[in-house]
Amino acid sequence: MNSPDARELILLAGERTIAERGPDVALRDIAVAAGQRNNSAVHYHFGSRDGLITAILERHQPALENRRTELLADHEASGAPDSVAALVTILVRPMFDVPYAEGSTHYARFLEQARSHPAVSGPDLHEKRWHATRVIVARLYRAMPDLTPALRRYRLLAMSTVMFALLADYERQELSTAAERNDVQDNIIAMIVGLLTEPVARQGAAVRASGSKPPGIS
Repeated sequence: MNSPDARELILLAGERTIAERGPDVALRDIAVAAGQRNNSAVHYHFGSRDGLITAILERHQPALENRRTELLADHEASGAPDSVAALVTILVRPMFDVPYAEGSTHYARFLEQARSHPAVSGPDLHEKRWHATRVIVARLYRAMPDLTPALRRYRLLAMSTVMFALLADYERQELSTAAERNDVQDNIIAMIVGLLTEPVARQGAAVRASGSKPPGIS
């Protein structure tokens, strides 16, 4: 249990097991999947189920945010406007490769299963670890001036649910060529852009979201 690799093995097993069986899977089953003989290994390393879910999320967050920061810098250097398409690309594109370069196999499916957990669904974007996402979400909010503030907020909240589902579906597919992967990735980004930009005939009739700021930013 004190092996320097035990924590990493539990993170990978937790991600995979939650992705396959849901966030309520028994913690002892995660320990067994990680090759740990002590059934309390998850509690030992992470304190609780919530601690494990948060740690799985935080495992990739630094690299994801660093990549988004790089893409933001490239975007700003190009002088291109803050279109919804450009900002969604910056937000989503790293999700296709960063977690898997760090050894994950089920990260998108984990996010889909754990999306109702506060660490996944409602992070405080003022926290330093969300530095790039905070900028992107704030700019996305401003890039949708044709929608009411309530509808913009509603769309941005819905974006996470849709994005996690599309990414999980992408992760399940066996795409053998780079061309196939690029086509699906571009289509996913286009669908998310459509979610954010499609106009409605009567704004506010069906949406009564509170607040006038982007979600996660108060």
